[in-house]
Amino acid sequence: MTIASRLPFEIIRDPAAMRARAEDLRRDGRRIAVVPTMGYLHDGHLSLLRAARAAADVVILTIFVNPTQFGPSEDLARYPRDEAGDLAKARPCGVDLAFCPDVAGMYAPGAQTFIEVRELQRPMCGETRPGHFAGVATIVAKLFHLTQPHVAFFGQKDYQQVALIRRMVRDLDFGVEIVACPIVREADGLAMSSRNAYLAADERAQALALSHGLAAADAAFAAGERDVAALIAAARAPLDAAPAVRVDYVELRDADDLTAITTVTGRAVLAIAAFVGKTRLIDNRVLGAKA
Repeated sequence: MTIASRLPFEIIRDPAAMRARAEDLRRDGRRIAVVPTMGYLHDGHLSLLRAARAAADVVILTIFVNPTQFGPSEDLARYPRDEAGDLAKARPCGVDLAFCPDVAGMYAPGAQTFIEVRELQRPMCGETRPGHFAGVATIVAKLFHLTQPHVAFFGQKDYQQVALIRRMVRDLDFGVEIVACPIVREADGLAMSSRNAYLAADERAQALALSHGLAAADAAFAAGERDVAALIAAARAPLDAAPAVRVDYVELRDADDLTAITTVTGRAVLAIAAFVGKTRLIDNRVLGAKA
């Protein structure tokens, strides 16, 4: 693709207009990449946009804080938002279209149709955030329907989400290629997250317990440990030592289907969710064969 073929930047808010624009692009033979986000972009998001730019003729960024994936006691109202800042960051990464709908546009009054990926939504985050993944699957399906992408880019930090979306796309014949990009970390190892903005200075320091726990388990694995309970214990030690950290879960599961295992014999994902103060953070690392 040449610079001359780039589209002028557009912001679209109306879902029907987004779908019509995407259909026109498809008819023109353009390869479309979409990067779905809830905004408040950081360098992890920007890495997805750059990867999308390298893979497609048209890059669509979606910004939508999806209410159906938040529980009644979660942080929907205070979730950080900065649309103008997001667009300023995104444009230099090669975004062509920004789809920024509102809730009324995305959910008709009385909407009651949701998608569930039955088994993959149950463990890990699904146990402590009931309904979360039905909200995720549904909004991603709607965004795919409206943006008509050939390929979609997601961050590996949300490992369970990526696994669930891959399965949904396969099961429902979406015909969208799902690309998971590596976790982007701060210089000290903390996984980048929009929710890091909530952390006070002392909490920010203790949040490193997540990446330290993953590193400890990875070191034990490299030394030959394959027992799941022992690897989880290694991962939990830094978390339990941090007074501001409250563990939601530390789990080690099959990397492909997230089924429970007792011994690592192939690829396995070590996933952590923990509250640092009032802020829930997640992180993960794949053990075994290269991810």
